[in-house]
Amino acid sequence: MSFIDTHAHLDQPEFDPDRQAVIDRARQSGVETIVCVGVTADSSQAVFALAQTHAEIFAAVGIHPNSAAKAQPGDWDRVLALLDRSRVVALGETGLDRHWDFTPIELQRTYFDRHLRAAQERDLPVVIHCREAEADLMPMLREAVARGPLRGTLHAFSGDAAMAAECVALGLHVSFAGNVTYTNKKFQTLRSAVATIPAERLLIETDSPYLVPHPLRGHERRNEPSRVVLTGQGLAELRGQDLAALAARTTANARELFRLG
Repeated sequence: MSFIDTHAHLDQPEFDPDRQAVIDRARQSGVETIVCVGVTADSSQAVFALAQTHAEIFAAVGIHPNSAAKAQPGDWDRVLALLDRSRVVALGETGLDRHWDFTPIELQRTYFDRHLRAAQERDLPVVIHCREAEADLMPMLREAVARGPLRGTLHAFSGDAAMAAECVALGLHVSFAGNVTYTNKKFQTLRSAVATIPAERLLIETDSPYLVPHPLRGHERRNEPSRVVLTGQGLAELRGQDLAALAARTTANARELFRLG
């Protein structure tokens, strides 16, 4: 079985002690490709560098909503300049976040709009973060699609079936991370949404180093790409299908969306 981890942050300092070993473990676990995702201009440059030196890695570049308030003049131009470089396959991580109060929501909207427009202009997929901001995010997605086609993924999806259905209708993919394996009551709405996603729009990810999946949650502080297999197992159970079939389908979806060949 082959898997693609469509969202990981391997540039982050949690991986400084053993980054190569983490990548090796992913390969040994059947993870053929990792999309490493930038959250600032510096982080975007770092994931681009990883993609240049590791055959398993491709890069997505962008400015995270929680990082936008600290962006310096010229940072957005630095991100845009990376879009023409090899092995850069998406724009983001972008989106909206009302859980944290690191960036005023209007500034978040400004940066999200920039990412959406740039992705549409260049026909690149956009990697979208949404945390407790669905009411703000959906109108912006509708407005973007009114301009023209939009490709991308709702990463580490945390919404309900209705939100997922509209995102699919707008042309997006829906990606699930380790939190879909959590059985706490507050995750039941999310888990119920899993079976409603059309097979051709389903993706999996780790969001490493975050969202350690069950049964490692509470025992491991850091997630890593090899554990996308555990998320895949959880998704397969919730969808009532064989893990190998789910792996094949999500891998094909990721290759198509990110044009990995």
